[in-house]
Amino acid sequence: MENSKSEPTSVLHLSSREVSTSPAGVLDEYLASLSQADRSVVSEIQLSNGEKAMFLINRGESKGARFLITHEGATVGRSASSGVFLDDVTVSRAHAVVEKKGTAFVLRDSGSLNGTYVNNESISEIVLKTGDAIQIGKFHLLFVCDHGKSK
Repeated sequence: MENSKSEPTSVLHLSSREVSTSPAGVLDEYLASLSQADRSVVSEIQLSNGEKAMFLINRGESKGARFLITHEGATVGRSASSGVFLDDVTVSRAHAVVEKKGTAFVLRDSGSLNGTYVNNESISEIVLKTGDAIQIGKFHLLFVCDHGKSK
């Protein structure tokens, strides 16, 4: 009998929800809810001249978690070795990758089961800008980079 490795998965069905026409508006609302110490951390990212970026979980049980993204980029997934570790079966082990390309941070889906969504649109690859709302599995994240700049 062949020994097969199976992975428990679930398919996530996304319903359409209203998305702010100003990505920075959602970020501003979220930042207003943070403590002064947490706002200072985010401000440091916004003043990094594009050298660093951050994902902030803004909804759900992990709300408030932060993930730093440097010029080296980061992997996103359910694997414990991921730079952005999202622990839920709705997230693929190797779900997505963030890469620094020139002055921009690019998010690329890695063929995940449930897909990657930016501002409620399914993407395969996209240049991120501050305030972009990202959904990976059940996780809702915001992207932060240079304040007010589209990368």
